[in-house]
Amino acid sequence: MPRTAARYLYLTRHGEASPDESGLSEAGRQQAVLLGQRLGRVPLTAVHHGPLARAEETARLIGDQLDGVPLRRSAAAGDYLPHVPSRDELPPQAADDWLEFLGRFTGEEREQGPDLAAAALTEFTGPVDGDETHHELLVTHNFLVGWLVRAALDAPNWRWLGINHANAALTVIRYTPDRPPALLLFNDTAHLPNKLRWTGFPGELNDWLG
Repeated sequence: MPRTAARYLYLTRHGEASPDESGLSEAGRQQAVLLGQRLGRVPLTAVHHGPLARAEETARLIGDQLDGVPLRRSAAAGDYLPHVPSRDELPPQAADDWLEFLGRFTGEEREQGPDLAAAALTEFTGPVDGDETHHELLVTHNFLVGWLVRAALDAPNWRWLGINHANAALTVIRYTPDRPPALLLFNDTAHLPNKLRWTGFPGELNDWLG
């Protein structure tokens, strides 16, 4: 029987985007550099990132702080709707709001997402072949972070909704042979000074906790 080893998936949302989303803001660039410095001692084998400029720039700035770790662009790491639920899947008290939100996206965005989400589960999750533990970083977007966390917790498909991730925060999921996935760390911003910690979250959290 082929041997498998553990995979540690380090997940982050790209740094804060510029107003036109053509790349990162100055704060976003600082966030990316600080996250790269925090990851400097992790034996990463790859940095995967989505194709959009804000994810690609984040990955490059993180990679500049690492020692020869390859950057790998992947469509499955992009920004898309991973699952579009029907009304029957959603809690009745939230269904109208969620469906209104999802209705803002184009038909093409709604159709392409599920195939990319399935590819992301295949590409980035689960134990790895061989005897050597893998440590991989995935630089992506809020929706995919929610989707992968949902999958790790074996939650219903619709539950990617409502899982929010701060820019350049760190989440770690461990995939071990013969065990369920383990969510080891979620939304950790210890590497960021307070003024850089709250971007990407609902604004009231900054008001209450910043």
